[in-house]
Amino acid sequence: MIAAIPLKQQKVGTVLGVLAVVLVMVMLVALSIGQVTIPVKDIVMIMLYKAGLTAQEPDAVFETVLWSIRLPRIIMTVLIGAALAISGAAMQGLFRNPLVEPGLIGVSSGAALSVVALVVFGSALIGNAAFGMSVLMPVVAFAGGFAATMLVMKIGQQVGKTNIAVLILGGVAINALAGALMGLVIFYADENQLRMFTFWTLGDLGGATWQKVLITAPVLVLSSVWMLSYQFPLNAIAIGEAEAFHMGVDVERVKKSIVFFSALAVGVSVSLAGIIGFIGLVVPHLVRVIFRADNRLVLPASLLGGPILLLLSDLVARTLVAPSELPIGVVTALIGAPFFIFLLIGANHKNEFNTR
Repeated sequence: MIAAIPLKQQKVGTVLGVLAVVLVMVMLVALSIGQVTIPVKDIVMIMLYKAGLTAQEPDAVFETVLWSIRLPRIIMTVLIGAALAISGAAMQGLFRNPLVEPGLIGVSSGAALSVVALVVFGSALIGNAAFGMSVLMPVVAFAGGFAATMLVMKIGQQVGKTNIAVLILGGVAINALAGALMGLVIFYADENQLRMFTFWTLGDLGGATWQKVLITAPVLVLSSVWMLSYQFPLNAIAIGEAEAFHMGVDVERVKKSIVFFSALAVGVSVSLAGIIGFIGLVVPHLVRVIFRADNRLVLPASLLGGPILLLLSDLVARTLVAPSELPIGVVTALIGAPFFIFLLIGANHKNEFNTR
């Protein structure tokens, strides 16, 4: 069980300040490195030129690569990394279990089921599937993930209250059902449809555009900031739901809000980039292992740490086999899985998962 251990506010500010500086540095590296290397001074010049603060025109190639391709991808990566990580941190705090991750409530499996159904049966539904697929896939993915989450929440409702144990079991059941239905739909898929769905499930940040960023940024920012505001309620819930209630926390409202905004953040993220694993699991757990489990630090540190990890993973995906590109989900799994196993072994030796 996760227990909240208070930290000095000065230490919280120092940690968050260091993470913010690291995030800015990683963003500059990600903007600079790629098939076309852009010096940092040129990045600064292009930004100043776009902001109207200088009349000196930058290199046309650098400007096109940075502004039209690399910058929207970096911004979308930051938004998705922050949304996934803080969703994981909030869910772990709510369930008081460091092994919980947002996919437990059915978001990813519901989105995947909707996408595979669209891929396999899309041509019959929309006629020109190739034309409408790129437009419909994010919408369908979000709708499927959101519907699965609402169903899990409905299952978890008992006598006007949300039973966390039933909610978790409901999520496991919905994930299993979605997996079975996906297998049934895939049975009717041809080779091209199966390839398309497989690449989507492995994750892809290459489809970032300014239009997607502008449409989805308000939703991701709102949901992330909303979950960030639950630092005190989650610290109170870590002591116990009854104790939190007597401390003035509306426990039921907190449960519903966190599940809802986690589903919203993860659903939009999955609709943009496919399924990206381990960000919502590893980042919050790493913060807790290093700095202990005060949600005044865990939530904002996860908000900054998620983009750092996802940006580094995307940098590896873009450059390791250039000019080709590895699926981002493969890279996060290769980085996150061994690291998480290492954390689990260390936690087991320290008896950190004793729930007595």
